Amino acid sequence: MDFIEELKWRGLVKDVTDYEGLVEALKTPQTIYCGFDPTADSLHVGHLQQIILLRRYQNAGHRPIALCGGFTGMIGDPRPTTERKLLSHEEVLHNAECIKEQLAKFLKFDGDNAAIMENNNNWLGQMSLLDFLRDYGKLFNIAYMLQKDTIKKRLDTGLSYTEFSYTILQAMDFLNLYEKYGCRLQIGGSDQWGNLTSGMELIRKVKGEDAEVWGITSPLITKSDGSKFGKSEGKNIWLDPKRTSAYEFYQFWLNTPDADVIDYLKRLSLRTPEEIMALENSQKEAPEKREAQKALAEELTTMVHGPEGLAKAQRITETFFHGNIMDLTPQEMKEGLADAAKTEIEDGTGLIDALIAAGAAKSKSDARKLIQQGSVALNGEKASDLNAVLNKADAVNNEFFILKKGKKNWYVLNLK
Repeated sequence: MDFIEELKWRGLVKDVTDYEGLVEALKTPQTIYCGFDPTADSLHVGHLQQIILLRRYQNAGHRPIALCGGFTGMIGDPRPTTERKLLSHEEVLHNAECIKEQLAKFLKFDGDNAAIMENNNNWLGQMSLLDFLRDYGKLFNIAYMLQKDTIKKRLDTGLSYTEFSYTILQAMDFLNLYEKYGCRLQIGGSDQWGNLTSGMELIRKVKGEDAEVWGITSPLITKSDGSKFGKSEGKNIWLDPKRTSAYEFYQFWLNTPDADVIDYLKRLSLRTPEEIMALENSQKEAPEKREAQKALAEELTTMVHGPEGLAKAQRITETFFHGNIMDLTPQEMKEGLADAAKTEIEDGTGLIDALIAAGAAKSKSDARKLIQQGSVALNGEKASDLNAVLNKADAVNNEFFILKKGKKNWYVLNLK
């Protein structure tokens, strides 16, 4: 299958302008771009599909541009329901620098089709209001703009002129990249279709109807159970290792439901279709082995956290489920127990009182019963002494104790 056919097989094509023309154009090297608004100092896994799409195009011989919205990030693409919180220029530029570092992990910045990192503050930041209105605003028909889905959805609840103008600014990005780099293709999620077509319209009005430009969108990733993709325990899974540890990142993908994992592999893995189909067969024949989930977790963790991060994540995973937790470093223990219940205790607290304080037991009699049944482990060792006392000298790093009830319930007891 050719490049676009493979993208369709992977579920990465929703809307395309002039499909046949784009297929023909992609037979020769093209310059393409995707924009990322720096509304936070890190991208998250919800951005991975577009990031990896840029890499797919680069692997196919095309030149990708990753555009940070250092200017448009101060406005933000209109949300479906509410106005975005406005950030300061300093915050946005800081976020853009952070995102630039993250994108550098995925794209190749040397060679014949070296990726380009751009920031739309370079052209939008110097423009006066008069120039914006005279040179660009006059080229956009209000009736045309009101038909954009992102705008139509907000008309009843209220939409400021600030967000209304966003599609014009993004269209100017496409025009500037077309003029500066010969960029003729913009990619994005399906929610960006209106912005993509606005950019194409602007280019043709400025450069002439013969200008050949395209837009192609991909469906947003959804979870089969209807819940929001990209969150774990209500938290975003970030691409910044300081925000989401390698272990937490690895576990997020390892815990992908069977109903979703092949779809995620198709969209996010750089494995060949043949390799993915082999994993699909494995999942059907032996789902308990979770080979598809392991393959997905290993590949994406390596991309984001490197081989060292993957090795650490696998070591923590293996230790928590099959080894002795005391073989880990204190920092690795904290990473592995990031979501465990935590409480503070005094130095010298009895084990029974510690179980109650942690929420592992409802009463002293319940705590005694758990200990007598052999259901309690303290710092990796089964606890059997009803009169045991938790002293600072026995704590991990003199800071905390790790309590385990049964096979899966973990608690962290921090010393005050």
